Amino acid sequence: YTASISPKGIALAGEIADGVIPVWMNPERWDIYDAPLKEGFARTGGKKSLANFDVAPFVTCIMGPDVEKCRMPVKGMLALYIGGMGARSKNFYNDYARRLGYEEAAGKIQDLFLAGKKAEAMALVPDKLVDEVALVGNRERIADRLKAWKASPVKTMLVGTGDINAVRALAEICL
Repeated sequence: YTASISPKGIALAGEIADGVIPVWMNPERWDIYDAPLKEGFARTGGKKSLANFDVAPFVTCIMGPDVEKCRMPVKGMLALYIGGMGARSKNFYNDYARRLGYEEAAGKIQDLFLAGKKAEAMALVPDKLVDEVALVGNRERIADRLKAWKASPVKTMLVGTGDINAVRALAEICL
């Protein structure tokens, strides 16, 4: 497996790896992965396809009754990566947020983060982005969001959580 979010990295994974581990994947935006994977698969002379390749995104899960509170750690992480990982002109995470449809927010988050205004950058992370790429909120909300994952080509999810209750709930929902 390789971890990748750039089009060239996703294509390379399709060519040389058994799977790819993207971060912040929106299961409803398969278009971001489809063409690059097909490009990589084509380089194998027909030896690879989604039938023998795994897309295994890392998905943060924070379960609790207050969805706003659950979103906050995810917003902090997103602000750091979108705003501060890499040079202004070469930030793969910022580019990825733009491809996910958050071009304006990504630019503002980066400007604020690089200006040292980290809390303000975090506040600009859209709730919708968090909801698309993470599982946050109560059990029912998470179960509802899992429907999008089940409908996608994703067969494996690498779920990050520090909450045993979230692990139990996910097991019960998915099994």
